[in-house]
Amino acid sequence: MPPVDERLRRLALISRLAATFPEDPEWPFADQLSSEHFWAYLKNAHDVGGELDVPAVYENKEEEHWELMTYVLCEVLGWQGIWVSEERRRLANVDVGRSIYLGWPYYSRWLWSVGRLLIEKKHLSWGELTDRLAEVQQRYADLPSGSHLDAQPKFQGDGADVVRNKHHLRAQGIGDPQVFAGEAGPARFNVGDPVVVRDLPAMFYTRTPEYVRGAAGVIADLAYESPAPEDETWDREDAKPEWFYIVRFKQTELWGDSYTGPSNDTLQTEIPERWLAPAG
Repeated sequence: MPPVDERLRRLALISRLAATFPEDPEWPFADQLSSEHFWAYLKNAHDVGGELDVPAVYENKEEEHWELMTYVLCEVLGWQGIWVSEERRRLANVDVGRSIYLGWPYYSRWLWSVGRLLIEKKHLSWGELTDRLAEVQQRYADLPSGSHLDAQPKFQGDGADVVRNKHHLRAQGIGDPQVFAGEAGPARFNVGDPVVVRDLPAMFYTRTPEYVRGAAGVIADLAYESPAPEDETWDREDAKPEWFYIVRFKQTELWGDSYTGPSNDTLQTEIPERWLAPAG
């Protein structure tokens, strides 16, 4: 157990995390919070496109052993019908909150999402997971930094009663999103159609970026048919697929006078049909 001074040091570090606007009190009353601030808090943590930032050095760093093993673990969960990638994206990118999303290494969030999912879907309990973590931590205690432990499974189950999705069987040998071809019905929009992105409340999860909401663009291509991310992330296998489109925007339409590049510069992004409306 950590001594008192160690616990106090941890708490002092945690207290420095800021999760509110400087002008807002923590846990404000309703009349202390502006509508704009409310919507800012509601924004998905991973939707950072267009936000102010400073230049950073790009470092093409090779993945570490634990990162590669985390990737394999997540892929195996998909191959065995335990989740789909959209579930992992929500758990690892949004449900963690903004502090963890910006503060943790990329694959740390993937690994966190595995534990969260296995508990939520009742494949293991919180106690089983934390007891196992404590056991592994103890095995690491006297090893040099960077050592790799050999896996020591406690038992091997038959898996016959494990609840699984059907997607890993349907898409086998076909691919995703190819497996949904022909299921969305006629496309609402055609190449060249002017559209506007709906400014919907982005509650809980979406992959339609904030910086294009309300902006006018043109359909550049019909991409594919698939369940929308907002459905797929909640394990809705009954969700009807819809069309995804490549929408082209003028940079000046997105950024206004702050964009200083050529007036004919454009940006393209992929948007599901539910987020689009005819322009004008």
